[in-house]
Amino acid sequence: MLYSLFEYLGDAFSLPGAGMFQYLSFRAAMAIITALLIAIVFGRKIIDRLARLQIGEEIRNLGLEGQMQKKGTPTMGGIIILLAIVVPMLLFCDLSNIYIQLMLVSTIWLGAIGGADDYIKVFRHNKEGLKGRFKIVGQVGLGVIVGTTMWLNADIVVRDGASLPTELRGEVVEQNYFAPEQGKVPETVVTEGVKTTQTTIPFIKDNEFDYKWLAGGNETLGWLVYVLVAIFVITAVSNGANLTDGLDGLVTGVSAPIVVVLGVLAYLSGHIVYADYLNIMYIPHSGELVVFAAAMTGALIGFLWYNSFPAQVFMGDTGSLAIGGIIAVFALLIRKELLLPVMCGIFLIEALSVMIQVSYFKYTKRKYGEGRRVFLMSPLHHHYQKRGFHEVKIVNRFWIVSILLAAVALVTLKIR
Repeated sequence: MLYSLFEYLGDAFSLPGAGMFQYLSFRAAMAIITALLIAIVFGRKIIDRLARLQIGEEIRNLGLEGQMQKKGTPTMGGIIILLAIVVPMLLFCDLSNIYIQLMLVSTIWLGAIGGADDYIKVFRHNKEGLKGRFKIVGQVGLGVIVGTTMWLNADIVVRDGASLPTELRGEVVEQNYFAPEQGKVPETVVTEGVKTTQTTIPFIKDNEFDYKWLAGGNETLGWLVYVLVAIFVITAVSNGANLTDGLDGLVTGVSAPIVVVLGVLAYLSGHIVYADYLNIMYIPHSGELVVFAAAMTGALIGFLWYNSFPAQVFMGDTGSLAIGGIIAVFALLIRKELLLPVMCGIFLIEALSVMIQVSYFKYTKRKYGEGRRVFLMSPLHHHYQKRGFHEVKIVNRFWIVSILLAAVALVTLKIR
């Protein structure tokens, strides 16, 4: 909104300072500041409103330390996160950018699914919330939207760069690029747009994999495989984040480093010089996602103001389902979905702990007549609570692991 406005004012009236909105760094800084202020300033008012409406968390007694003290804490606080993401998006992002459009749709779509789940839990007094099959249908629907848009939209391409002067084989995207290693000799960078199902494989020298290979080289079937991958990734990461949401500030703090890394990767992928230097895919216009990443980072950090121990508000499924799904869609757009097991290692471990616990319990019940457990309780953070670790210590250590995994994800740019 402001991006388009100041672009017009700059072109039509040569308004001083209007050109600042052309810089990603300026708009990213404004987005993170705005998101922080919205979460902190308006967050308090939203929490008070939720408390007046008696939208409080109903706690099931699991025998965990300090658990029953949280009874009545306002939930559906994910509204604060969504508001702090969407408003800076509308203000500072280029809304004509297809990547921003997909992120906006994903944020609202997943927020609506989580909001419906929380609404049923709180107002219908149904602890089960939205039935699992409806959640899956919503997540699958978003996967289909993202996958088919990546397939059919002409603006979503990967470009192979060539530094030359030579005959123009594609679109000139950047001129007078000075190559330091060649004594700053001016060159013309020429790239050719390609619709591809390729993605990035971490830790591998030739680090590109084409989903078309799984379809025997058939392009149409390759895109159908890609759509299925998009569905799986969005569903898995969204539910992984939802399972992780069990302690004050856990999902919020774990997600922030992931979003920062995704923002860095988006910037590098959208910059032809850095993409060429790092030998990664150059994805035109994906750099605009940096502004979105800044807004989401500000929203998450701002929400911690009220969500850190002892929490004054819980995000609920409104926040957790949306956060996981947004991260998944972001990774898909910049072709880094295979990095998610590294970046989202906490979500993965939490989800695996639940699957292992349930599977082993069912297996031993059939074999021995009684169910046995691998963990004291799942998801994994509850296992450590049962072992006597304080909630704050568990959360802090999970944050540290998340930062470490984020650093490892960045290192994959050079280790291959």
